[in-house]
Amino acid sequence: MSDTKVKKMLFILSKGTIENAYAAFVMANGARMEGIESEIFFTFFGLEAIQKKKLEHLRVATVGNPALHMPTMVGGLPGVEALATKMMKKEMEKLDMPPVGEFLEILSDSGCKLWGCKLAIDMFHLEREDLIDELDGILTIGDFYARADQEGTHLLFI
Repeated sequence: MSDTKVKKMLFILSKGTIENAYAAFVMANGARMEGIESEIFFTFFGLEAIQKKKLEHLRVATVGNPALHMPTMVGGLPGVEALATKMMKKEMEKLDMPPVGEFLEILSDSGCKLWGCKLAIDMFHLEREDLIDELDGILTIGDFYARADQEGTHLLFI
């Protein structure tokens, strides 16, 4: 009988919205608090969460987001995205949620590994110095999958 306990969580963050970034961060932090290894792989637009110039400017996705219960046309009106983002940040502050940059530091300090996707970094013409200092490295997808090759490891795409 094999032990099926979760030992490692690997999160793939592919979207650069504040709600997706916080979903990955909260889940990775929760894993660390439970003694579970955790890692986040930032790919495609998820790279915005680890770009020094962009990480504090992530926004709520208002267009095509059914959870906001507003027509797509309304979500695309000028100022709606900024208002929704301001409201979400205000609610997160009430819960003592740290800003994105601080949350990344907390994750790194807790032992959560933070990885950039080589293909996406190359595609967006980013350099290592464009990315946060806490980044543990830049991996190919093959390198990332190799990190998942052990019993008790789960992948979660966000």
